Amino acid sequence: MTGGSIRVAVEAVELCGPGLADWSSFEAVVAGGATYRAAPVVLQPPVQLSPAERRRAIASVKLALAVGAAAVQQCGRDPATLPAVFASSGADAETISAILATLTTAAREVSPTRFHNSVHNAPSGYWGIGTQSQEAVTSISCHDGSFASGLMEAAVQAVSGDRPVLLVAYDLGYPEPLNAARQVEGCFGVALVLGPVHAGRGLAELTISMAPNGDGGVTSCSDPGLEALRRGNPAARALPLLARLAARSVGSVRLELSHSALDVGVAPC
Repeated sequence: MTGGSIRVAVEAVELCGPGLADWSSFEAVVAGGATYRAAPVVLQPPVQLSPAERRRAIASVKLALAVGAAAVQQCGRDPATLPAVFASSGADAETISAILATLTTAAREVSPTRFHNSVHNAPSGYWGIGTQSQEAVTSISCHDGSFASGLMEAAVQAVSGDRPVLLVAYDLGYPEPLNAARQVEGCFGVALVLGPVHAGRGLAELTISMAPNGDGGVTSCSDPGLEALRRGNPAARALPLLARLAARSVGSVRLELSHSALDVGVAPC
C-alpha cells in the first residue's frame, strides 16, 4: 500500500451472465472474435454440496458458487485455504419476495428453508459448507457500489494478510412488485482471486485508490448490450474492469462506489 493506493495481483477471474457462459466467452467478445448477444443464464446445482443441500440451493447460491469455484480452480488454489469476500446488492430477491407473499396469507407459514436462504450471507455460508473452509468470510452490501466495495475489501485483506483472497460478486433480477421499487435486471456473477504482488503469479496488477474528491464519471462499456447489463445489474458494474483485464492492456477504470468512486489502474503481468 503506497500513497493512498493498494496494489494487488489478479491471479484468476471468472464470470457468468446473460450470453456470457464463462471468462473465455467474454474474452472472445472483447477481442472482437464474437458478438455479444444476451441469452438466458442456465445455473447448475453446485457440485460442492451434498445431494440434500444441492436440492435446496437457490439461484444466488448456484451463481456465486459456480463463479467462485471456477476462479479458484483456474489459479490452482485450495478453496479451503482462502479467506473470501462475498458482495451483493440484494442477495436473493426471489426468496425474499416469496416470504413476503406468504406473510400476506392467513396461515403466514414461512418455510424454514426459505427463511434460511433469505439472509444476505447465505451463499457465503454454503461456500464454507461446500469447501469445508474455516477461513474468514465477509459479506458486503453497498447498493450499486457493492462490487467496488467488495473489491476494496478483498484487496485490503490480501495486502494486510499477505495472502490471496477470493472475491465473489453476484446479483440477480428482482421480481415484481420489488422490481417496481428497486430495479435490478438480469443475472450476473464474477469472481476474482486477488493476491500480493510479490507472489510472482497473476494475470494483471491492480492499483486501487479512491477517486479524488469523491468524483463521479464512472467508466462505461462501449458495447451497447454490455452497457445495458452494466447499468441494470449491480454486480455487472465490474464489466469495465473485466473488459480491461480481458484486453490485457494498460489503462484505468473508474467504478461506482456508493456516493463516491474507485479508480483502478490495470497493468498486465
